[in-house]
Amino acid sequence: MVKHLRIDNRLIHGQVAVNWKSHVNADAIIVCNDQVAEDKILRLTLPMAAAGSKVRIFKIDELIAYDQEHPDETKFIICKLASDALELLQKGLKVEELNIGNQAPVQGTNYTMVTGQIAVTPEEAADYRELARLNGGKLTSQLIPSYQKEDFLALLEKAGL
Repeated sequence: MVKHLRIDNRLIHGQVAVNWKSHVNADAIIVCNDQVAEDKILRLTLPMAAAGSKVRIFKIDELIAYDQEHPDETKFIICKLASDALELLQKGLKVEELNIGNQAPVQGTNYTMVTGQIAVTPEEAADYRELARLNGGKLTSQLIPSYQKEDFLALLEKAGL
């Protein structure tokens, strides 16, 4: 079961390793992004940032297969990009909670700061709307578990996206 899918381009960091993993009570932290899964340096360093937690790193298709093979495992997934999460949901992955974390601005793109931590391009805004549609209309933003959840679609609207 995918208990929580977080989109956070920082991947594993203190908030994830300490706050989110324990909040979700997951068996492991799962990172899902095709490029990260092929990066030998990231495959070595990401587990070091996980504060002793088990870390798995998958390409999108590998994660789909893993989820089907381990249906009873409580999964906490971190996708680097909205497009990663969208592809997972389009391929049938079901999640209990879908949360937008940090998305730092990418230099040279036409981004709008939706919150102090989330930059969104018009293309990404379309991906977020489709993610919400595929997830029963639910899409939240929450930096850490003790913060109030915010309706991410409302944040996009407020930002003019």
